[in-house]
Amino acid sequence: MRLIRTLLLAVALVTAPVAAMAQSAPPPVTAADRVLGRADAPVTVIEYASFTCSHCGDWHQNVYPAFRARFVDTGQVRLVFRDFPTPPVPLAAQAAGIARCAAPERFHDVADALFDGQPALFESGQPGPWLTAAVAVSGKSMEQIQTCLADPATLNTLRAGVEAATAAGVQGTPTFFVNGRMVSDTSLEGLTAAIQPLLAGR
Repeated sequence: MRLIRTLLLAVALVTAPVAAMAQSAPPPVTAADRVLGRADAPVTVIEYASFTCSHCGDWHQNVYPAFRARFVDTGQVRLVFRDFPTPPVPLAAQAAGIARCAAPERFHDVADALFDGQPALFESGQPGPWLTAAVAVSGKSMEQIQTCLADPATLNTLRAGVEAATAAGVQGTPTFFVNGRMVSDTSLEGLTAAIQPLLAGR
């Protein structure tokens, strides 16, 4: 697939080694983040995930629908998705780049396509159809996506995100922060236990 051949090396720059740093809070949410939910929601949940991570795929298949219905759709939580590419890192970084290069309102459509397509990707070992399906729902043409992926600003954004995640103590995916505090239990019950006290009295 031309997308893979021409962009693999460039996107792989995102995976350059990151120096160890003292743990800090994740960066504040900005307009560059991909956010689902009300901007004024009382609780912010930041998810660091990788599109090639099977555990992330499981979370999006089995936990996310109930989490969204309970917290995001009711205005209690805004969910912020941030990339942390995991092995095979170049492929994960390419998928992250496609999602970031999509029309902003289509980001979650692309994320859904990538997570939903994981079983076929893992079974076939062929990333071409997986990436093509993501581009198809991106709201952009293949040429537009390629141009965006080749833009150094896109690569720098992905790399900066990885560095910030590492500084915040992210070592694997999925990793969640609830109002800036890392939560180890990523089940619906675990996240609910972290969120509910922050909603008390509201």
